[in-house]
Amino acid sequence: MKHVIILGDGMADHAVERLGGKTLLQYADKPMMDLLAKKGRTGRLITVPEGFPPGSEVANTAILGYDLNKVYEGRGPLEAASIGYDMADDDLALRCNIITLEDGKIITHNGGNLETENARVLIDYLNETLAKPINEQEGCERVKFICGIQYRHLLIMKGGNKHITCAPPHDHPNEEWRPLLVKSEKGYEQEAQETADLLNNLILRSQELLVKHPYNIERAKQGERQANSIWPWSGGYRPSMQTLMEQYPQIKTGSVISAVDLIQGIGRYAGLRIIKVEGATGLADTNYEGKAEAAIEALKKDDFVFVHVEATDEAGHDGDLDLKLRAINYLDQRLIKPIYEAIEKMNEPVCMAVLPDHPTPVELRIHVNEPVPFLIYYKGIEPDEVQHYDELSCVSGGYGLLRLNEFMKEFMKIS
Repeated sequence: MKHVIILGDGMADHAVERLGGKTLLQYADKPMMDLLAKKGRTGRLITVPEGFPPGSEVANTAILGYDLNKVYEGRGPLEAASIGYDMADDDLALRCNIITLEDGKIITHNGGNLETENARVLIDYLNETLAKPINEQEGCERVKFICGIQYRHLLIMKGGNKHITCAPPHDHPNEEWRPLLVKSEKGYEQEAQETADLLNNLILRSQELLVKHPYNIERAKQGERQANSIWPWSGGYRPSMQTLMEQYPQIKTGSVISAVDLIQGIGRYAGLRIIKVEGATGLADTNYEGKAEAAIEALKKDDFVFVHVEATDEAGHDGDLDLKLRAINYLDQRLIKPIYEAIEKMNEPVCMAVLPDHPTPVELRIHVNEPVPFLIYYKGIEPDEVQHYDELSCVSGGYGLLRLNEFMKEFMKIS
């Protein structure tokens, strides 16, 4: 038995008055997910351990069966692995967004939907104008920026202390940014204050520099949102993780398909080969068909395939109800449907799971820590009574309420 997980990031949601009190999964046109729920078994999953933030780095790692108390080091080191940056023992790696600030507030976490080719120009500029003076002042290569994808980048600090509190920008839309600057954790004030001060200095100086860059000058002329500040967060050291092959003897080889550095980084530490699909963007215009084709081909070679789609999460963060509904439909019809139709014809049986990592409600625009619905289907499974795939229907599912690594253990039992 082979296994494939299809994950719609942030796909779960809340009841919305504009939709007659239905959640987006209840309202959306998603016949394939409903069919799989009817033919398979469903349940709900707690994806975020107590005391952890409801971020994708936490939830996706937990879904893959890892104990966050043992392996969690933040989002930065995972994205470093994806980018191919080999962290040294004294590296502190932080995720570094390029964001939009207006009137003293965080307007968007994505720099006005910054594209990678423009971001690379800005990252090069920051390395020349922002990192270099600090390097010279410190007498060593203390800080550097590494370009990732779109607005998602990496900041590496030599000798930084991870015991700092950083606010994820996507959790604070339309909030004043100054109260959200980096702070040392309680109990680590002496050790971590220098790191917090240095990061805050970088944020403030980046704003002075980025507003003068030709890219942002032109954006301002066009009346468009500027990519006018860096925002580092979720820092940590190099994690120590077993591969999935070491944990589950059923998995000899595996792969991950995602446009997001974070997910690729988790996959790299999990021992999965990274499959990059041309046209995969992390947004609603991503290449769903390409991802489906890549997953089908991967299932011919690998025992385990993890397919991640970011579009639903981004639409949630933007508060775009219509776009999130379309993204759910695209996921259903352009990704899940062709994968399902292909595995039904395969000689070797394949077990399929569909779920989000966390809810990103469009009316809140942030991640929330709540159980998510999941479905599992394979030929011959004994279905439960659930007829639709959504947050409420799956409460009655045959798997009940699972916690954290219980999902992966249950999923890998199916052989």
